[in-house]
Amino acid sequence: MKILVTGVKGQLGYDVTKELAERNYENVVGIDIEDLDLTKEFLVKDFIKMLKPDIIIHNAARTAVDKAELNPDKVYEVNALATKYLSEAANDCGAKIMYISTDYVFDGKGDNFFEVNSPKNGLSVYGVTKSKGEDFLTSILDKYRIIRISWVFGINGNNFIKTMLKLAKSGKKELNIVNDQIGSPTYTHDLAKLMCDMIETEKYGVYHATNEGICSWCEFAEYIFKVAGYTDIKVNPVSTAEYKKLVPNQADRPLNSRLSKKSLDDAGFGRLPDWHDAVDRYLIELKEKGEL
Repeated sequence: MKILVTGVKGQLGYDVTKELAERNYENVVGIDIEDLDLTKEFLVKDFIKMLKPDIIIHNAARTAVDKAELNPDKVYEVNALATKYLSEAANDCGAKIMYISTDYVFDGKGDNFFEVNSPKNGLSVYGVTKSKGEDFLTSILDKYRIIRISWVFGINGNNFIKTMLKLAKSGKKELNIVNDQIGSPTYTHDLAKLMCDMIETEKYGVYHATNEGICSWCEFAEYIFKVAGYTDIKVNPVSTAEYKKLVPNQADRPLNSRLSKKSLDDAGFGRLPDWHDAVDRYLIELKEKGEL
């Protein structure tokens, strides 16, 4: 089975490729922006026609949420049009696509868990463009997998945990962290295992896959500092509205990123471990690499 992984240098692309190697998949091609510009339709279609992959794991995206607001056309090209081109090329050669999406496709209203078929109404350029990528995919292909994730952290790249640790190391003793955005962290090491489990089946559809349990960003930060041993840092809980006054020019973010795992359960896939457990293991991984 030939597998193409886009965004191979990102947090998830790195761990997916690593997991595939550990499962002895030998015919894996990983690409990033310098290898192929996914916004160029003719390049994408020529590349897929030549490669003839059986599966495309599409991780590549513009994920800088605030910066996306400043360049919506470019973000649309990467997050939506590139997905369209890959979907059309996959349709032509019979490849199956796994598309990584986000909690940001929802508006975050209320406090219920969003189901996979809940109405989408993204608040930001990032959320809207990822939603449009989903729409292109589902309109072109009959068989596909869409996996929505949130609050991602992995060993290869920047993330909230690394930012918190960097601030702690720099001597920060007090931080203002948002406490009214509720969601679930997602450890790419755990997610990669689930993704590889999925491609070994004929089960398709839309799934939500985050680590179990919910928290606020504030609670997330407090746990990171506790486990990492930074017990002298004061974390001040602030509302999103208050934080926007402190740090202006931000994209709107969903307050509620609770994602229902019903579709995972219905398909017989195991849920990811609790997020506390994921953070514990991630910090051990950072320590082993000399980054903690």
